[in-house]
Amino acid sequence: MGAKSEQHSTKQSSNKLWWITFAVICTATFTTRFYKVLVPDHVCWDETHFGKMASWYINRTLFFDVHPPLGKMLIALSGSLTGYDGKFPFETPGDKYDGARYEGMRIFCTALGAMTVPLTFLTLWEMTKSLEASSLGTMLLLFDVGYLTLNRYILLDPILLFFMSCSMYGAFKVRSLTSDGEPPLSARMLRWQIFLGTSLACTMSVKFVGLFMVMFVGLRTIADLWEVLGDLSQPVKLTVKHFVGRSVTLIAWPLTLYVFFFWIHLAILNRSGNGDGFYSPGFQACLLNNSLHNATAPRQLAHGATITLKNSRVAGGYLHSHHHLYPAAVGARQQQITAYTHKDENNRFVIKPYNREVAEGEVTLVRSGELVRLTHVATGRNLHSHREPAPLTSKLMQVTGYGEDGIGDANDVWRIIVNGGSDGDTIQTVSTRLLLVHYLQSCALTSTGKTLPKWGYEQHEVACNPNLRDKNALWTVEENIFDALPKVSTSEFQAGFIERFIEAHAVMFQGNAGLKPKEGEAASQPWQWPVNYKGQYFSGSSHRVYLLGNPVIWWVNLAFLVGYVVIFIINAVRDKRDEALGVVREATRSRLLLNGSGWCFLGWALHYVPFWTMGRILYFHHYFPALVFSCMLTGTLIEYFLSSIKSYLQPTVGTAFYQATIGLVVCVTVHSFYMFAPLTYGMNGPMANEPNSTMYGLKWLESWDF
Repeated sequence: MGAKSEQHSTKQSSNKLWWITFAVICTATFTTRFYKVLVPDHVCWDETHFGKMASWYINRTLFFDVHPPLGKMLIALSGSLTGYDGKFPFETPGDKYDGARYEGMRIFCTALGAMTVPLTFLTLWEMTKSLEASSLGTMLLLFDVGYLTLNRYILLDPILLFFMSCSMYGAFKVRSLTSDGEPPLSARMLRWQIFLGTSLACTMSVKFVGLFMVMFVGLRTIADLWEVLGDLSQPVKLTVKHFVGRSVTLIAWPLTLYVFFFWIHLAILNRSGNGDGFYSPGFQACLLNNSLHNATAPRQLAHGATITLKNSRVAGGYLHSHHHLYPAAVGARQQQITAYTHKDENNRFVIKPYNREVAEGEVTLVRSGELVRLTHVATGRNLHSHREPAPLTSKLMQVTGYGEDGIGDANDVWRIIVNGGSDGDTIQTVSTRLLLVHYLQSCALTSTGKTLPKWGYEQHEVACNPNLRDKNALWTVEENIFDALPKVSTSEFQAGFIERFIEAHAVMFQGNAGLKPKEGEAASQPWQWPVNYKGQYFSGSSHRVYLLGNPVIWWVNLAFLVGYVVIFIINAVRDKRDEALGVVREATRSRLLLNGSGWCFLGWALHYVPFWTMGRILYFHHYFPALVFSCMLTGTLIEYFLSSIKSYLQPTVGTAFYQATIGLVVCVTVHSFYMFAPLTYGMNGPMANEPNSTMYGLKWLESWDF
């Protein structure tokens, strides 16, 4: 009786300590996150992008972005509910808000970012059942100034990290229920699986890097099912029930939600905006105020028509020209011809027979196989090519604007060919894909997709390709202005939801792959991230905010990442030896900690290693999802090492050593946070390398710039 009473008292004490620890973590988290959260009161770093996108959602105007829509829709919703009217321009970092109601959006993002810390604690608890490991791993995340900075602004990152943390917690909660023998189709199990499936859908719907979390949860689920299948005391139908439950809640349900979020996105953005040009005519025809919405145009193309030509590649631009010339040493110094992804007056050309002008009142249809000239409406120059290398793709030929008032030379002549058609076929507005083949050089007008330098206004290169089968050499006639032909409604070109859903993804993937450093822009490399090599400014001028990890935490994390690999190898060899000798080791607390460490290492690798394979431009903040797993790994391994050392010492000495080391870790972590907190909350005055700076002596690496 006395033993039972003592055991109950110990359990109550343990529960009380758990809740006290959790309360302290929550209090410290929300205090550090919301301290001076509205300072600075100007646009910081990528707030210029996501604040602007929130405005577009509120105004319901279409725009193009490389990320899925959920995060931006939530930012817009938080702004709308707190009085933001969508009128602030968010032009450049440093612009004062001057009365614009940005507070709700920043507080919303900060709140979601703050909740990732207690969610990490709950995840570690489900993973290890160790209060010490849970507290240590969470503390490292709590006191990292870089993670704190990233979670205090109008960005997608805090939203992504929140749903990612929910997914982690849900995955290990489901694993705990499975290990405890919870029936696979019970209400409790299904509730947690639906929570996990919803979190996964939301993670993927904020950024495509959410796919890494989907992979992690997928591997965790496979491990659960394998464990259930390997329990020979249970019938096979139990595994089948687990499989069915997870198939519905973790595959069908998230996919349904993901599609639903895009349906909301497309339903809201139903008005023409600056992103129209990235999409096909059928997509644009669905947009209010777009030139193709409820409009009329001749069905066929006639000589003398004013047209725009849109490249048929995904997110292809419009054939475009302007008064600016190619710079010296970039081919012939003639007028630039580019592909421009926005609708513009400079996208318009007049199509004519190659050897004459069109008589007034003449109606002659353009047919496949004919020779034509294309004259730029605004400048009077003809579309022209010659044997000079293209500005970026030297194997192709340069395309320029040449001549005056439509009069040029033989290099202005092009043969128009209907793709897949026959000579004599007419050209249909929107629906016909056509080639423009240079008469003398036998090369096809092509949009390479490469971005020109600043002299080309970062528009896309247009060149002439001798490979006439290049799929990027196909064009469609979008605008077709010619009053002498009868007109038909463009509503017949409108795309349905599924077509727009698929096209939206194709455009996003293309945009993601095409993200390259702009001229003068410093790119970040994946090797730099774990070592905390270089940060990036969120705010400059008099109130400097610099995104940089707490170096003490990051370098300790790096050491424990290496340490885990060593421990994994040692344990793998020991297990193999035990297997050969017939030794069976019991499932101890240390084994549970090591198992949890393995999942943390896998999560880190899945969220970090893929960036080494990416060709797009990368930034320092891409590492922070991996950082969460790295902090969790460090906390778990610290507890593993200390517990292991403690077990070899006398009880009194072991306990004293254990408590003293934990205290030292906590003190060093908190003090390092105190030293580097100005990076988050704002610095002013001299830079850190000057003796009278408040940050003097803290610039430990020359690559840091604060």
